[in-house]
Amino acid sequence: MRYARVAVDGRELFAAVHDDHVIELTDVRRFGEVRDGSLTSTGRGEPHPLSAVTFLPPVIPPTFYAAGFNYRAHNRHHEDLGYDPVKVGPHPEVGYRAQSALIGHGAAIVKPDDIEGRFETEAEVVAVIGRTLRHASRDEAHDGIFGWTIGNDVSARAWQHSDRTLWRAKNADTFKPMGPWIETEVDPLKSSTTVRRNGAVDAQFATGDMIFDPYDFIVEITKYITLSPGDVLWMGADGNTPMDAGDVIDIEISGIGTLTNHVVGAAAGTDAERMLT
Repeated sequence: MRYARVAVDGRELFAAVHDDHVIELTDVRRFGEVRDGSLTSTGRGEPHPLSAVTFLPPVIPPTFYAAGFNYRAHNRHHEDLGYDPVKVGPHPEVGYRAQSALIGHGAAIVKPDDIEGRFETEAEVVAVIGRTLRHASRDEAHDGIFGWTIGNDVSARAWQHSDRTLWRAKNADTFKPMGPWIETEVDPLKSSTTVRRNGAVDAQFATGDMIFDPYDFIVEITKYITLSPGDVLWMGADGNTPMDAGDVIDIEISGIGTLTNHVVGAAAGTDAERMLT
């Protein structure tokens, strides 16, 4: 199944996604009530055509986790740009991103005027946690994932390497498109990821070609931190696609779907219609 948060006529809905329409799910229980890959719902509303809905981030996570430097080719590219070599340790290490940076499928990525240097897309598969996990085994980690979505880890490289933290390079408003929905019936480790800039393929890679897979991360994280229903774990990227105002970026992960966003300058972004929550 595919589940999405959408807006219809100013109302925010949680919905099941079908080929050309969505169906509202009423009285939806939290992700922790997942049974057999679906959400518990007491009823279904009327269908709405896809053309009538605005996609929101499919979940607003209690905690937003993000893996970094998790693909060898991406790490080599980082070094090719003249940055220090990436040292990957023997265990997965995770970072964090800001909820406030999230936007949905179709919304505008706003490029601040004072960005210099490379402004890039990083295409990432995202695990959505479906139950409380602590000291999880690998099997429990696998069973604890509700579903999968797509993320664009927008990155301002000069800021990333000049600031002491990633506070603006990774977390500025609109820098975290996610969506368009959560897919519960896919094995993303067997998927392929394709990035298109203005319709032309810029990057393509095997989604599962990671240094540490999602279950490795969940096992390591839950040794120390409790994962909660609705938390998300972004899994890193293989490749970097430069972008600028006026570009349209599509990230397709087979079996999940396509996340599409356009890039605007700061002046246009001031009036852009964005629904962050």
